[in-house]
Amino acid sequence: MKNTTQDNKSARRPLILVSNDDGYQARGVHCLTRLLQEYGDVVAVCPEGPQSGKSMAITVNDPLRITPVSDYAETEPGVEWYHVNGTPVDCMKIAMHTILHERRPDLICTGINHGSNASTNVLYSGTMGAAFEGCLFGIPSIGFSLCDHAPDADFAPMQPYMRTIIEDVLRNGLPDGVCLNVNAPKGDNLQGIRNTVGCRGHWSDEYREYIDPHGHPYYWMTGRFINDEPDNPDTDDAWLAKDYVTVVRCDIDRTAP
Repeated sequence: MKNTTQDNKSARRPLILVSNDDGYQARGVHCLTRLLQEYGDVVAVCPEGPQSGKSMAITVNDPLRITPVSDYAETEPGVEWYHVNGTPVDCMKIAMHTILHERRPDLICTGINHGSNASTNVLYSGTMGAAFEGCLFGIPSIGFSLCDHAPDADFAPMQPYMRTIIEDVLRNGLPDGVCLNVNAPKGDNLQGIRNTVGCRGHWSDEYREYIDPHGHPYYWMTGRFINDEPDNPDTDDAWLAKDYVTVVRCDIDRTAP
């Protein structure tokens, strides 16, 4: 007898959950959802506003509210859109526990972030925080970023490489507890994809002091990234400088050897 249950599972389009840290109105996440519609049914649950630098922060002292979004019904037909008044990880948690109900995603994609999440930036990134949360749910997860902070950044050049990565993960999955941190250089001269490692680095001159009209000092975050291993040719920072899209495997196990 034919196994109809297995046939139905095979025929089902993959379910893909999307989030970001730039907020639901950011250009990058809409480029991502439109691309992912080629591969499955897409549910996007994003912060209602910018949440950059939130890493894996969660909201514990304020109520969370889910707001369905209908603004993109014409431009992204079939995508379920929601925004949440919380962090990227809040979005992941509330999507899994409330919005999706019994539906379990086959893939989680976060981004496309406006700005690099290479090197040690991965530790601060809300985009990658959401991808790490996907790992905790046992779902293959990918964070995508472009090294361009501009609101109107051009994500088109990196999309062929995104397709290659997405198709590979949908086909082969990822090891338990491992997600991918994908970064692309700005511009249309991309040379290919490199599987590599995160660069060791740090931020210098992180805060600038100003004086308000009342004579009181205040501080605004700034800084510049310092590569601590500039002679290592095998890091994501080095390959990005050569116009390659970099893929770094990240493990949620933070235990030192």
